Amino acid sequence: MTIREIKENELGELLELYTHLHELGVPENNEHLQNTWSEICNDVNHHIIVCEFDGKIISSCVCVIIPNLTRNVRPYAFIENVVTHADYRGKGYATACLNYAKELAVKADCYKMMLLTGSKKERTLNFYKRAGYNCTDKTAFIQWI
Repeated sequence: MTIREIKENELGELLELYTHLHELGVPENNEHLQNTWSEICNDVNHHIIVCEFDGKIISSCVCVIIPNLTRNVRPYAFIENVVTHADYRGKGYATACLNYAKELAVKADCYKMMLLTGSKKERTLNFYKRAGYNCTDKTAFIQWI
């Protein structure tokens, strides 16, 4: 198992992995997708962390470091798109990705890390609690656009 940041040529494999998240399929490879991917790859604060096992990306999360003017001008990290291929769940791969994200946040001197989940499954919520997150400090509100 190797935990690392994604390489620019691995977009297709990442999009296939995302079908195990909530996507119904892989988006069309068009100019908009390529421009978005290029923007992500060129953003030093946008990290896509992957777990590679036997040459295949099986787990991933996104960690975005967000500059901030409060908390003594310390940034915070936002975690999104935590996913593991269905055949590899329950083996610690996503936890390893989240731990890597935490290392990035500590290195960037972030004062907190946040994540949201749409899942109400006890198993998923307990996974995030075991990973060090809590659901009591803040209240999240979402406005879908």
